[in-house]
Amino acid sequence: MSTFELYRRQYNPLLPASLQGTGYTLKKGEPMAPVADGEEIAKQFPMTTNLPAISIEPSTEQSKLLEPLTIGVIFSGGQAPGGHNVLCGLYDKLQQLAPNSKLLGFLGGPKGLMDNKHMILTKEYLATFRNMGGFHAIGSGRDKIASTKDFDAAANTAAVEKLDGLVIIGGDDSNTNACLLAEDFIKRGLKTRVIGVPKTIDRDLISKRGIETSFGFDTSCKVYSELIGNLCYDALSAKKYWHFIRLMGRSASHITLECGLQTHPNICLIGEEILAKNMTSKQVFEYMADIIAQRAANGKNYGICLIPEGLIEFIPENNKLFDYLNNKLLPGWQGEITAELVAQKLPADLKVTFESIPPTVPNYSQIATHTVTSPSPKLKLRSSSSLVSNKSSKKEN
Repeated sequence: MSTFELYRRQYNPLLPASLQGTGYTLKKGEPMAPVADGEEIAKQFPMTTNLPAISIEPSTEQSKLLEPLTIGVIFSGGQAPGGHNVLCGLYDKLQQLAPNSKLLGFLGGPKGLMDNKHMILTKEYLATFRNMGGFHAIGSGRDKIASTKDFDAAANTAAVEKLDGLVIIGGDDSNTNACLLAEDFIKRGLKTRVIGVPKTIDRDLISKRGIETSFGFDTSCKVYSELIGNLCYDALSAKKYWHFIRLMGRSASHITLECGLQTHPNICLIGEEILAKNMTSKQVFEYMADIIAQRAANGKNYGICLIPEGLIEFIPENNKLFDYLNNKLLPGWQGEITAELVAQKLPADLKVTFESIPPTVPNYSQIATHTVTSPSPKLKLRSSSSLVSNKSSKKEN
């Protein structure tokens, strides 16, 4: 273990006043109605919709200690910085407020819950993971609790282990699964409370009513910004490269925006802005090409362009294509699905858009956005009188 790791493990994360010490009060608030689609959500989650908000507030008086509890915890989905500290914080608070409680870590994600494969998390075991990255203390998984058999298995584990609570650490899909589990447990009369923890680097699981950000976002943006900064120095040093950098974030452009604010690139595409301005692919490419040409005219044949992972779906013609595929063409499709067969059944305008996407891509999130966007400004520049000079490249190669 390095000296840095030793110091890192000694760090005590800052806590809100409500989680400091053993004094607290629970305040019951007004019923929390969904922000949107209230009627539909109420139909899907009748037992948990419109429940009153419960907030934890600090108190100067020491609270009464609770009876020992049995709590289960699951990592679900991809990794995010801070995951292990959720386990450690959960363990610490349990022992502080309900001494001799048990914390069960279900192994490998939701599948561990369904198969009842778990380990008891102890102070000694968690010490090696405190303030450290990864999800390997108990592992994670992307299995969904979807079928009746899955819900039966999860409920059986909760009953057998006499779980007082189940904490699911995950993103939007995982927290939706947590909602479904909570509904199911209530209907079965189980005592197990289900709690979702917003874990995602994408920051697409936030709310003005209590979730300021998701954990993992801040650290990820700082790491990405450091790497982007290295490329900025490379571009400025060599003076002959344009770097097109595709950033994670799924549909949301939060990571791209934050990294843009930290590193000040020459071009920073924000999907939500493109959608708000109703920009076409052609307009996006022209915007990029104009900046590249303007820099070339000033003798600067280099730069940095940040591209969000979900850019493709914010462009209107792509949205039109996805809507047609998902809601009209594919639901009633019978037989084999190939790119050629799909293209034959598309209207002319949508066929052009469809054929612009690499045929081997089964999911829009797997489209290499940087390869879709970077050649297009090049074509625009070739048709313009402001051509990018290659003199610097020839001189230094």
